[in-house]
Amino acid sequence: QVQLVESGGGLVQPGGSLRLSCAASGNIVSSDVMGWYRQPAGQPRELVAQINSDGSTWIESSVKDRFTISRDNAKNTVSLQMYSLKPEDTALYYCNVWRRVDGSNINFWGQGTQVTVSS
Repeated sequence: QVQLVESGGGLVQPGGSLRLSCAASGNIVSSDVMGWYRQPAGQPRELVAQINSDGSTWIESSVKDRFTISRDNAKNTVSLQMYSLKPEDTALYYCNVWRRVDGSNINFWGQGTQVTVSS
């Protein structure tokens, strides 16, 4: 099992910045993919960004110019730095660890941290 604890959410004005952090504990495997999803109220959860253990990243196109994802393998942490935030970025943000085991997708989730962008 993997436990994930997010921090760093909050209320920010449009154009502001926030940094989300996630600490992973438990049975972390070096090949695990770490990432962030978000779920706006009443909408499905969507992938925002992922980072592999080698540092390669994928970031959703609508935030690619404003968000960056980073990872510290030694500390088992993943962070999402968000700049130039917009009201449409308002959502519950979830930390995620994904691995593939014997052909099956295994996902672990944090509890989520709320990001609200509003003036």
